[in-house]
Amino acid sequence: MRSTEELYQELLAAFAQRAGFTPEEGCDLAVRFWAAAAQIQALGIQADWVLDQSFPQTAQGIYLDRHAAMRGLVRLPAAKAVGTLQFSVKLPPAADITVSEGTVCMTEAGTRFQTTQAGVLAAETLSVEIPAEALEGGTAGNAAPGAICIMTACPVAITACTNPKAFSGGSDMEDDEALRRRILESYQRLPNGANAAWYEQTAIGYEGVVAAQAVGRARGIGTVDVYVAEERGLPAAEVLEGLQAELQEKREIAVDVQVKAPTVREVDVTVTVAPAEGADFEAVKAAAEKTLTTFFTGRLLGKAVRLAELGSRLYALEGVENYRFTAPAADVAADDTVLPVLGALTVTEMEA
Repeated sequence: MRSTEELYQELLAAFAQRAGFTPEEGCDLAVRFWAAAAQIQALGIQADWVLDQSFPQTAQGIYLDRHAAMRGLVRLPAAKAVGTLQFSVKLPPAADITVSEGTVCMTEAGTRFQTTQAGVLAAETLSVEIPAEALEGGTAGNAAPGAICIMTACPVAITACTNPKAFSGGSDMEDDEALRRRILESYQRLPNGANAAWYEQTAIGYEGVVAAQAVGRARGIGTVDVYVAEERGLPAAEVLEGLQAELQEKREIAVDVQVKAPTVREVDVTVTVAPAEGADFEAVKAAAEKTLTTFFTGRLLGKAVRLAELGSRLYALEGVENYRFTAPAADVAADDTVLPVLGALTVTEMEA
């Protein structure tokens, strides 16, 4: 892109060639040339921007969304993390205690979660576990075990809350680069109404589905099994039923298609971390737990779990100087029908 000064000098040279003299610096004509040069440069910048938005390789924001729409794709929205909240008392109560739906708890950092159904802490028991979700979508809702410890409005007689297991499945709205990859892949794997790419792209276009794997001849000639996952992991029954009905309507003739939930493979992760000099290990541990928890989402359907990728996420964290995995002992191989999920997560400090 030529600068305003370069354009200005070109205008002066063109004028001098035709008029036989060069306008003096600061005269009215020179000022007009400078203003024209500035406008020409602005038009050039605008033209370059329009050119960038014309192709999916360089488009951004809403213009990339429009390229996606031409391929039958939409940007995936933010998803809420889900998990279980445990409410407890110090002494067994004589009568049942009700914890209402919408009870809000939060982490020390202020990330809030709410129960998605009512629960009852039965008489003569000390605790009850109730399904819950983050109030807002995004990766901030992914919480390590024990991170949720504050009740914003204490239910009567309840003395403590926590999350025995991690909250997971939270994701930010799909960014431009992730959407761009899907758009370009849709050109590389052209769906024809009968191949695996068609089944997978149709499935991912269904609300809530973030990953799909089509397996041809899964039950013999003329059969197709489509395995799907939501951001939080296994798909809900209503998602399976709805997608089954949609594919049944759109499938090619004489094909038996079934939409299925994948098999879950728990992956225990044990890692020792060496904090950098001056770094607080507890803060490093919390960050490590969160980044490892966030890695295991429904998008892993049919993909491998590589130690190198887990390690790169850890090493990118502020305050991590070194790390060593003891579990898994090796990469977990990919399988179209399997969804890797996080099992037991253990993060300890590396001895000096």
